[in-house]
Amino acid sequence: MILMNIFKWLTYSLVLIGALNWGLIGAFGFDLVGFLFGDMSIASRIIYLLVGLSAIGYFMFSVRDNIEYSHHNC
Repeated sequence: MILMNIFKWLTYSLVLIGALNWGLIGAFGFDLVGFLFGDMSIASRIIYLLVGLSAIGYFMFSVRDNIEYSHHNC
């Protein structure tokens, strides 16, 4: 259970980082990940990959939590 909570927080944090980065790109044309780690460097590509995988995990956690919530409230 503790490992799952850590994984949940990690996915939520990475999705938040991705959302903030896209907000910066949309508002100012500034790619923070690219600025910090290099434009399409190995490090930035790994971060983009982790953010994308975290978005999938975030979606799966949300669906699972909604199913559990609906079963408990029946």
